[in-house]
Amino acid sequence: NGAMRINQRIQTGSLGYFNPVTSSIYTLDRWKVQLSGSFDTDSAKIYHSTTAPSQHGFTKTLKVDIGNTETPSSGQRANIGQRIEGQDLQHLRYGTSSAKTMTLSFWVYSNKTGIYSVQIVQENKKYVLYEYTISSANTWEKKTITIVGNTADATPNDNTVALYVDWFLCANSDVTASATSSWTTGTSYRASTNQVNLWDNGSNDWYLTGVQLEIGSQATAFEH
Repeated sequence: NGAMRINQRIQTGSLGYFNPVTSSIYTLDRWKVQLSGSFDTDSAKIYHSTTAPSQHGFTKTLKVDIGNTETPSSGQRANIGQRIEGQDLQHLRYGTSSAKTMTLSFWVYSNKTGIYSVQIVQENKKYVLYEYTISSANTWEKKTITIVGNTADATPNDNTVALYVDWFLCANSDVTASATSSWTTGTSYRASTNQVNLWDNGSNDWYLTGVQLEIGSQATAFEH
């Protein structure tokens, strides 16, 4: 659901949007908002939006609309992402000398410029953590991240979660780490130390679409 076309849950109750408050919930199909430390998103709304980079073939996006200001305290963060089962990752050959390089590409848009982060975690064993910058306010920007293969740790060939891919929107300093492109031992849910706080202004919003994770070191055109 990288083009954010599918939304079978539709909304929280009868609100017309998803409202996590202090709960980790699924929103658009396969996309989960993950909160920690009872971080209160308050009036934040997650929409199935039609604001999209239509010139690139996209018609739908996931929109996060903040609403009220919040500052994450100890142990608190907010991120949104996907979980991928091990049986769908065997072709990556992780845990062998032939582990494949992957490329993550996506389109992002926000009125709040600055440094954001994406973390990829393998079974809570090791992670890589990347920064990307939203350079221009209210402008669709395509971001591309190259992820080297993990030659040390194999993924289980079953239906358990083997890979987490998470985009961070805010995090307290005690749940941050330095960005690294090398697979590093440590726990999941760590934003970059430079991560912005999307909740620092009630007028902030953030959009995501065109997400594609593929084998190789180059991003190819999105496969609609």
